[in-house]
Amino acid sequence: MSEKFEPKILAFTCNWCSYAGADMAGTSRIQYPPNIRIIRLMCSGRVDPMFILSAFKAGADGVLVSGCHPQDCHYINGNEKAVTRVEFTKKMMEKIGLNPERLQLEWISASEGAKFADVVSKMVEKVTELGPNPLRRRAA
Repeated sequence: MSEKFEPKILAFTCNWCSYAGADMAGTSRIQYPPNIRIIRLMCSGRVDPMFILSAFKAGADGVLVSGCHPQDCHYINGNEKAVTRVEFTKKMMEKIGLNPERLQLEWISASEGAKFADVVSKMVEKVTELGPNPLRRRAA
């Protein structure tokens, strides 16, 4: 009897939009998988590639970076920095043998609770298909 794989997903969300979108999903009682753990940052541009790689090293099966829609960043161009950092991190992931599809970048506004739930649901499906994080097995 083997247990069904349940992925662990870590989400880095901006305080002003995507964290508020997650809160909207909760207050609206929109159902989504409980596989996600949220870390609130002031801006998605604050996500350092080392944060993402550390999450994978610690055993996360997937990482979501989420922020304000383009042109709506409260810090002018923070979400543009997030794009650059996520693209760089995906290239690093390929080099270390980690499927870059385990990392996602999404724009979610404070009023998009349903979109937040949809993104989480689709990400759980995708990461479930990919299976457990291979770095976790190597560390063990």
